[in-house]
Amino acid sequence: MSGLVLSSSITTHVPVLVSHAGERAGVRFLEFFTANIRNPNTRRAYARAADEFLTWCAEVGVPNLAAVAPLHVSTWVELQMQKLAAPSVKQRLAAIRHLFDWLVVGQVVPHNPAASVRGPSHTSRTGKTPALDPSEARRLLDSIDVSTPAGLRDRALIALMVFSFARIGAALGMKVEDVYTQNRRLWVRLREKGGKQHAMPCHHLLEEYLHAYLTETGIHSDPKGPLFRTIGRGTGKLSTHALPQANAHAMVRRRAQAAGIQTLIGNHTFRATGITAYLKNGGTLENAAAMANHASTRTTQLYDRRRDEISLDEVERIWL
Repeated sequence: MSGLVLSSSITTHVPVLVSHAGERAGVRFLEFFTANIRNPNTRRAYARAADEFLTWCAEVGVPNLAAVAPLHVSTWVELQMQKLAAPSVKQRLAAIRHLFDWLVVGQVVPHNPAASVRGPSHTSRTGKTPALDPSEARRLLDSIDVSTPAGLRDRALIALMVFSFARIGAALGMKVEDVYTQNRRLWVRLREKGGKQHAMPCHHLLEEYLHAYLTETGIHSDPKGPLFRTIGRGTGKLSTHALPQANAHAMVRRRAQAAGIQTLIGNHTFRATGITAYLKNGGTLENAAAMANHASTRTTQLYDRRRDEISLDEVERIWL
């Protein structure tokens, strides 16, 4: 049992300590990722953390899986803190803790060595995701050449993230049929984290951009196909394959650079940009949380960049 494809973009192998524990341990280890974790991004991150930790344990002389102790986990966490930010280290520790919980329940190991290990402390009132000024977002959208299928797609995708606060994973998971008409207005249906389905009416600009993308590319006749697609090699036309997240990230960086935007943006930038613009224009935090499909307004506050403008104004008061 050397490996298993967990999704189209990730393959995990069974670490040495697990394979030496027997076939039942190997199966239980792989089931942790396939049967227990549905979110592909969480699955990918947890698989990477588990593989690196157990490989490190073998390298430092841990004889078997049952011999992994809290000392090993805490030492590995300290090493992670030397090269990663606190939130990333906390996520990796959570991966190890949940994995060993799963192995304990499956009677592969007698105890969870990560249960008593504390991660680094981290609190944040604002997120680190960079947001664009509304004028920059407008310039970016207007700069896209929409005479090609790629341009129509890119403008529609960016506008979707800005005007519906959609996560990139939910946006790229949409099918053509997830753009539909209701009460004479275009709506979008998003499948967010945890399988939660979320529907929103379209802003008039988003409606315009989606309508142009669907009709001018002809994909409106393929309701079960992916909404955002790759461009066929050498054809310049849309393929039948969904656009990968990495490609979308490269696209927004490329489009931003072409528009003269110096902010190092990513896919999540547009979620923060839309939420901040909404709040600046009189929207309420409660409604923003509902539109973003957040369970708590505390999460929505991480995307609110209005405080950045206050800080800049105050800094300019320092006259010399």
